[in-house]
Amino acid sequence: LRVDALSAIVLLVVTGASTFALFAAYHSMDDQIEPRRQSLFYAAWLLALAGLSGIAVSADAFNIFVFMEISSLASYVLVAGGPDKRALPAVYKYLIFGTVGATFYLIGVGLIYMMTGTLNLADMAIRVQEVSDQNPVLVAAGFITVGLALKAAVFPLHIWLPNAYTFAPHVVTVFLAACATKVSLYVLLRFDFFVFQPNLAGHEFQFAYFLMPLAILAILIASAVAMFEKNLKRLLARSSIVQIGYIMLGVSLVNIAGLTASILHIFNHAIAKGSLFLAVACLALHFRNLNLTNIAGSARAMPWTMAAFVIAGLSLIGVPGTAGFISKWYLITAVLSMGTAGIALAAVIVVGSLMAVVYIWRIVEHAYFQVPENPVSAREAPLGILTVTWIAVLANLYFGLNPELPVALSTSAASVLIGYTP
Repeated sequence: LRVDALSAIVLLVVTGASTFALFAAYHSMDDQIEPRRQSLFYAAWLLALAGLSGIAVSADAFNIFVFMEISSLASYVLVAGGPDKRALPAVYKYLIFGTVGATFYLIGVGLIYMMTGTLNLADMAIRVQEVSDQNPVLVAAGFITVGLALKAAVFPLHIWLPNAYTFAPHVVTVFLAACATKVSLYVLLRFDFFVFQPNLAGHEFQFAYFLMPLAILAILIASAVAMFEKNLKRLLARSSIVQIGYIMLGVSLVNIAGLTASILHIFNHAIAKGSLFLAVACLALHFRNLNLTNIAGSARAMPWTMAAFVIAGLSLIGVPGTAGFISKWYLITAVLSMGTAGIALAAVIVVGSLMAVVYIWRIVEHAYFQVPENPVSAREAPLGILTVTWIAVLANLYFGLNPELPVALSTSAASVLIGYTP
């Protein structure tokens, strides 16, 4: 086992997301899962939680694979467990991409094991430096990076994500959107920086030139697609691809400042996106169809729910005073250190945030300013799920005004990964 600052952040995200989602499940479960299947659903949930938590604390490459497959198989069951039959083809696509990603990861780990004779990450990082021919190391790093990018829905390997988030039961979407891809990104960071980076010191530019264009395309293209989505959950799923783009942009800088911003954004995005999908779960109690036209006027019937959604949306945009602003500010500061190229990257971040204003505003416009075509009898969400939602929303404000703890943890985690102790 290994628990450092990075593991602690990921473990906090996983357990926090699970706890909040399970509280919400108390109110929304009966509408989503048949009573006779709920015990199996909770069993799958616990398996997913155990797998994701195990990944965060494991220091063994093969154990990470085992935990990854446990969490993946359980996640497939959770996504397919809802009443929407469209979840089945979504799960099939999720399964195919997840299996290919796991296979690539296992091939890479096998190559490293053949060269080093160890599966312990700390020993692997030392022994891989003693390998005389570095080409196999580069091949192994490529397999592991691509495999984990598939798992993490890094653009353009994100095709499985929108449908999986859209058609999953609402509480499952809360859980997966807040932490599932973040855990895969954690493993990606652990390998590429803790294991490979000291040994591949001459390849930072190749690494940056590979990831940076993909991150920029993710921010711009996924934002543009989100602006035209008609379904609330699918729109937010598209925005998750955008946020992964921000995270990978910081990673592509291959320095302490960029990694700090990325790790901080992993934490802050988990809070913001978890809050948004909790608000969606509240809306879904009364609005069976979550197309934007169907939720028109919902703010009149559910003012507290929509107020929570707006605040979480502001955090997703990166408005000052919210957690999302802090990580975007650190990311802009990191890219500006690159000089002229950094100005262009900062412009991409700003444009991505402005595009987020557009697609979040579309939701706000429908909820507050439009009249429903087919009015439904709606009332405010039950106090229990509303309380959980507002606790998550207030966390966005708290960490936006008091960011010292996540910033300190993120800085410490980045220092561990980059091999530098301040």
